Amino acid sequence: MENQAQCVYHAANTRGHADHGWLDTYHSFSFASWHNPERMHFGALRVLNDDFVAGGGGFPTHPHDNMEIISIPLEGDLEHKDSMGNTAVIRQGDVQIMSAGTGIMHSEKNKNAGDHVRFLQIWVFPNARDLKPSYDQQAFDRSAERNNLLTVVSPDGAEGVEIHQNAWFNLGSWDAGHTQSYALHGDDQGVYAFVLEGSVTIDGRTLGRRDGLGAWNTSSIDITASEDARILLMEVPMHW
Repeated sequence: MENQAQCVYHAANTRGHADHGWLDTYHSFSFASWHNPERMHFGALRVLNDDFVAGGGGFPTHPHDNMEIISIPLEGDLEHKDSMGNTAVIRQGDVQIMSAGTGIMHSEKNKNAGDHVRFLQIWVFPNARDLKPSYDQQAFDRSAERNNLLTVVSPDGAEGVEIHQNAWFNLGSWDAGHTQSYALHGDDQGVYAFVLEGSVTIDGRTLGRRDGLGAWNTSSIDITASEDARILLMEVPMHW
């Protein structure tokens, strides 16, 4: 990371939290009743929610518009239904994106009464307003993450699901000691690293489970797994 690089660190225990019984959720950025004026977004990354849905629980039908909404299941299966007529189950290894555009209604439910679901719900501001709503879902081979960065979201859909923004998401499952550089795609880009499991070091700072670090004004970052770790990198434009 260059000397002029800027970064912001979010420890896991500083996230917003709400327990609704059926939903136990942590917010890396301001969401619902949790408002932190210093944590409204990171560039075009608006929401990063770490959701635990109890067996049989779920989000009833509700509206969205002008937002790219990404779901990444970490444990369990989640049923999705929307007003475009899509009905699907998203599982571990899947990545789903819904472009809300001019407006969409959808629901997400854990249909398994005996099993919980843990998933990431991520919102990214789109590069244009009032787009035609769309939906995409892909399954990925977790073994492709091993000591690698697997692209699961990209602007043209050539790698992973397609997003209407200059954004790339990468997942990596690394053995302790593995080191890798990540190169950003432009001068106005930033990258937000979120540690799913284990711990990593990014340019000298150690991040533990569910810690986050955003970096910008840099062309690349260097990441080392301090122990066996899984990480999500979300590259987004800082201005759009």
